Amino acid sequence: MPLPTLAMETAMQRMMLKSKLHRVTATHSELHYEGSCAIDENLLEAADIREYEQIDIWNIHNGERFTTYAIRAERGSGIISVNGSAARKAAPGDLLIIASFASMSDDEAARHTPKLVYVDAQNRIVRTGQQIPVQSA
Repeated sequence: MPLPTLAMETAMQRMMLKSKLHRVTATHSELHYEGSCAIDENLLEAADIREYEQIDIWNIHNGERFTTYAIRAERGSGIISVNGSAARKAAPGDLLIIASFASMSDDEAARHTPKLVYVDAQNRIVRTGQQIPVQSA
């Protein structure tokens, strides 16, 4: 039996940043609420995050990093509510980064730009972008 050629092998996939809500403020922490992170519908749409999509949350205040899923909060409310067991990892007032990722081929990754959403202290969108600046010394 001949050995497989490169053309027959499965293409490599890369996990790429799909979107990010940068420095949102946690408004609620509900230990006994069903669902993991309620996010204002305006923010979900701007970041192209779907309800029940897996998200990673990074808490700037305490260094906690965890994976959960998104649920809808009232449009225009500014709500970012960390719920269920994840409520132990964030408190109201904590600054959070919420990120989603997507698996892509090398070709898709080469053309991909993430949706980056920046907010004010009330979680209202102040700007969006598609590129994180190069870090310098």
